[in-house]
Amino acid sequence: MFIEPKKNIGSNQAGVGWIEVICGSMFSGKTEELIRRLKRAYIARLRVRIFKPKIDTRYHPSHIVSHNDNSIESIPVGSATEILHEAGDCDVVGIDEAQFFDQAIIKVCTQLANDGKRVIVAGLDMDFKGQPFGYIPQLLCIAEYVTKVHAICMVCGDVASYSFRLSPTDDQVMLGETSTYEARCRKCFYAGREKGKSPEISE
Repeated sequence: MFIEPKKNIGSNQAGVGWIEVICGSMFSGKTEELIRRLKRAYIARLRVRIFKPKIDTRYHPSHIVSHNDNSIESIPVGSATEILHEAGDCDVVGIDEAQFFDQAIIKVCTQLANDGKRVIVAGLDMDFKGQPFGYIPQLLCIAEYVTKVHAICMVCGDVASYSFRLSPTDDQVMLGETSTYEARCRKCFYAGREKGKSPEISE
């Protein structure tokens, strides 16, 4: 379990911030872990601002909601730069579904951390083709702390780190739940793709 480092967050001293990235497949508990850390920040009486992309309206238009129905209020934004404008003088910034944001998310997270904020980012590290998703790989590189969480393979019960799409749609971005995606281990993920249950991997 991630334990918060003892740093001087909340002192308004520039340069003491940092970036945490929580990544993994669908149904791995990324959002659950994000909410857990943010609620602990609230308990510590820190000023918290939470953001999510406007396009993600699966469970609630403004709340971040995990697959276990755990939720926390957030601010929906259309672009990463909006986060900078809305963060204000908070101590902790939470960002869910970061893979859906544009390239500016890298500079935004860097600026927030440089301004002395604790930045907690959650997102898919791979898309349904098993390829790096959005700008999560770059965020992993600049983060001080990285947590990769895992799901359970819905085929064999092994540890899963892939998101297998059940729909034949080839669009990279396709919001969905258990009727659209399955968490799978490496073996079951590639076995399913070879059987034609998912679009071919593009080189």
